[in-house]
Amino acid sequence: MTHAHRAAVLGSPIAHSLSPVLHRAAYAELGLTDWTYDRFEIDEQALPGFIEGLDSSWAGLSLTMPLKRAIIPLLDSISETASSVEAVNTVVFTEDGRRVGDNTDIPGMIAALRERGVEKVESAAVLGAGATASSAVAALGAMCTGPVTAYVRSRERGDEMRGWGERLGVDVRIADWADAGQALRAPLVIATTPAGTTDALAGAVPDAPGTLFDVLYEPWPTGLAVAWSSRSGAVVGGLDLLVHQAVLQVEQMTGRSTAPLATMRKAGEEALAAR
Repeated sequence: MTHAHRAAVLGSPIAHSLSPVLHRAAYAELGLTDWTYDRFEIDEQALPGFIEGLDSSWAGLSLTMPLKRAIIPLLDSISETASSVEAVNTVVFTEDGRRVGDNTDIPGMIAALRERGVEKVESAAVLGAGATASSAVAALGAMCTGPVTAYVRSRERGDEMRGWGERLGVDVRIADWADAGQALRAPLVIATTPAGTTDALAGAVPDAPGTLFDVLYEPWPTGLAVAWSSRSGAVVGGLDLLVHQAVLQVEQMTGRSTAPLATMRKAGEEALAAR
């Protein structure tokens, strides 16, 4: 990849993305002075034309919503991890011109939890049923030895989550969002809902909570995370996930074996503090 030194994150909306901050920090630390990483506002309709217009200088792409599934028909192959949840957040352009898709969200979740000492749990709860929730179920398949209870707002969402469980070999059980306060008793709770959704649950945090993984990073901390920490519960945040999945992206795109996790996290923290 001697001549391929461009990368970027695509999505819509994309202005808020921290990916350029993280990847550029990694390039600086690794001495990759001729590498660039940008962001492009691209929706599903514009995606095919954008991909076809890329030249051989491109090394890879990061993808956020709503492109994680739209990109799949445009690729030559995808990894088993990406196939398991039908979502690609990473594209690497090989030297022979192939487009290879992967999903670093799932191993990123696992790595973020392991960093905080969470290797195995007997049960877990997932708040929400969107695209991130399916990645959460996949990650739990590698670390949860018992049932995963998904708290959802509709029967349709429940059916989707149950289907992901069957596909991923995870015992997913469905509960109504009205009972979401009970989720907080699980040894591991993964909140995958939009900002503000879990604020009403802050008062239901038990006296001795387990681990909360809230995938939001802005605004941060969430009301639930604050309440969790005040009761001495362990909290893993969205920035942890973002950094760990970005580390894997940098390694795949640049061919370097180790990306600078601490440097990337510091850059992300500084960028968020400046907003």
